[in-house]
Amino acid sequence: MWAAQSSDDGTTWSRPAEQPQLKPAGWNWVSTGPGHGIQLARGSHRGRLVVPGDHTAASDTTAGIQLYYSDDGGLTWELGARSEAPKTGPYPAEPTVAETAGTADGGLYVSARNSEDVRCATDDHRLAATSPDGGAAFTPAGFAPVTDLDTSPTYGSLLRLHSTDLDGRPNRLLYSGPSRLGPNPLEDRRELAIRSSTDEGRTWQSAGTLITPGRSGYSDLALLADRSSIGVVYETATTIPHGSVVFTSFTEARMDAARTELRRPRTPDTSAHHNDAVVHGGARLGLRADGKAMEFDGKDDYLRLVGCTEALRVRQQDFTVTAWFRHAATGGGLPIVWAYGMSDAGHPNPKVRQFWLKAEPGQKRLRAAIQTDTSYAEVKTDSSYNDGAWHHVVFKREAGRLLLSVDGGTEFSAPAPAGDITPPGQFNIHVGARPDFPNQATGVKELFNGGLDDIRLFGRALTRAESAKVRTGATDVATDQERLRLAFETTG
Repeated sequence: MWAAQSSDDGTTWSRPAEQPQLKPAGWNWVSTGPGHGIQLARGSHRGRLVVPGDHTAASDTTAGIQLYYSDDGGLTWELGARSEAPKTGPYPAEPTVAETAGTADGGLYVSARNSEDVRCATDDHRLAATSPDGGAAFTPAGFAPVTDLDTSPTYGSLLRLHSTDLDGRPNRLLYSGPSRLGPNPLEDRRELAIRSSTDEGRTWQSAGTLITPGRSGYSDLALLADRSSIGVVYETATTIPHGSVVFTSFTEARMDAARTELRRPRTPDTSAHHNDAVVHGGARLGLRADGKAMEFDGKDDYLRLVGCTEALRVRQQDFTVTAWFRHAATGGGLPIVWAYGMSDAGHPNPKVRQFWLKAEPGQKRLRAAIQTDTSYAEVKTDSSYNDGAWHHVVFKREAGRLLLSVDGGTEFSAPAPAGDITPPGQFNIHVGARPDFPNQATGVKELFNGGLDDIRLFGRALTRAESAKVRTGATDVATDQERLRLAFETTG
């Protein structure tokens, strides 16, 4: 590692000097940032510079973060707190740091991206830890998930805005980062927002200020020279989250005036696996018979299971999807369920793995399909059932066949190739939309318009008798193989 100094606000820089003490033996790749460092304002470490960084070690099998500090204005640097974990599970990377208020001797709050390869939960995209001594060491508890901060896996930035002990105003930390909840490091980097914590990062408010609703990646916060304006610089583009860099600024009052609820409602998975669905657009609860159902407007409504747990991976085995649906459309595609992922997202030529079920009223049919790395197969009915009444559909792979039936009637059949139809890494299951919403190709509009209810996924092919029992609403069918049940009774 190397360090340089500037005495004219960055116009000129000294000759870089190597810092061998900052890279222990066994560390491979080392980085600082990507965001800013801080200067401490309290206690015996007042004036200390702290810069966060990350690294890999042990032949790239472990990784973690570290803090660097300087007590002489950056002339010399020391390696301070560090945390390391195997890359087979959660591990922190790309940290951002803020000084905690009310601490006498340089307390720090450090928030980091969870860079684990597969993040299937909805509360593990950020990890956080504290240092009580100005960055020399982390507390023994180490890094833990930040469970109340909806975001995607990416770098985010912290900024100390106020502290009662220094400026007499209520303690307030800011965090900037995408607010779209999801595991995909590319698709889910959207909806950049600024959120607040008034208890030093222990909890984060779900309401915040949306900076951009579109694609957005890394960001960094700063308090500007007038000390009353907040600046944020961030990545953005049209179809990917990076490509352009944008800067904007605003006062705290303007930021607060634009606050809105960022946390999207969920509807629970009532199976044993609890793969709840996030509600997007204005999808809302309606009625079916004497119960409730989910209503979609065909414009921007859809649900998405952001988890990719083992229970949802039907892999190579037989499976069954069941659902109630109601629509009166005369054209377009109306997806009911769509599971999609890539066999290896890091490979230069990844293969699609998916299964889906949709209505196509223009072609007077329901159509369902599966796709493995090398094969694709589909099965079709002879009606789209667009009569505005409720119908029950069963789609399954059984003994080398795809079978599709409605209301317990004729089973339409087609050959089904063997092979894995769910990927090993991140993938999504959408309800009511194609997985590329909102970036569907020009002229394509595939969003469900109507009602859906009681969507279930089983890890084997149900018998005709079992499917009939599901149609009655029974919940004691193949419970050992039930992977998902969206009953649409509540949202929240």
